[in-house]
Amino acid sequence: MEVLSSSNIVTIKGNIKNISDLSDIRSVIEDVRVRFTSIVINIEDSISITSSVIGYLNKIVLKDGIRLEMNIGSKQLLELFSELNLAKTFNIKPI
Repeated sequence: MEVLSSSNIVTIKGNIKNISDLSDIRSVIEDVRVRFTSIVINIEDSISITSSVIGYLNKIVLKDGIRLEMNIGSKQLLELFSELNLAKTFNIKPI
């Protein structure tokens, strides 16, 4: 998995599947949120996401007041967010 950022856009390439992925994602998002209160996250091709990443994203939205917009490339991941009732919370859109 690879995490890149440019301005307030965070792009995640590859599958999100390990606990170490959370630390990589958190590190990049923390750098971005120092400068921005609105973050766009592009998850290009991951078909899964760990509960720890979902929990972290939920915290920054609900507790810290960061506005997220997530663009998802995988139909399976879109369905997962929908089943978890997180599509509105994370402002999810298909790529």
